[in-house]
Amino acid sequence: YVPSQADIAVFEAVGAPPPADLYHALRWYNHIKSYEKQKASLPGVKKALGKYGPADIEDTTGAATDSKDDDDIDLFGSDDEEESEEAKKLREERLAQYESKKSKKPAVVAKSSLLLDVKPWDDETDMAKLEECVRSIQADGLVWGSSKLVPVGYGIKKLQIQCVVEDDKVGTDMLEERITAFEDYVQSMDVAAFNKI
Repeated sequence: YVPSQADIAVFEAVGAPPPADLYHALRWYNHIKSYEKQKASLPGVKKALGKYGPADIEDTTGAATDSKDDDDIDLFGSDDEEESEEAKKLREERLAQYESKKSKKPAVVAKSSLLLDVKPWDDETDMAKLEECVRSIQADGLVWGSSKLVPVGYGIKKLQIQCVVEDDKVGTDMLEERITAFEDYVQSMDVAAFNKI
């Protein structure tokens, strides 16, 4: 929806406004003329007029000139090669800078906050000892938080305890396995809440 360098090339080739009976062409001409001051900043790459259009049709716009003269003189060949080498070096430099910046950034450690429900066998279970057993579990990437006793019913209370774990190092399966290993105190363990940090 924005005029391009192709429009500018055709505009310059037309030279004068089309007749009024070609109202679509005249409207286009006036529209492109309104971009006179901005024509250098329009998107695209300006090519020879004959390079625009269907690919399978031969370019006849420059037929009046001698094509042999154009073929003999290669004004831009060596410059293109030098520019491509310079562009390649610049791209490699920028990639190296990007990689070095990327390597300096600290890796983000994925952590989760867990709320665990640890249920005792009955109302006679020593809850202080149960909590002590749970907190005795130590692992790299595991930090225990606050805890409280929550009534379940019939005088039985469950231990609700928070912990923060590094996802790559500590999993809920490992926690459940180690907590339920205290068979004398723990009947079962459930994950009440699981939140990514």
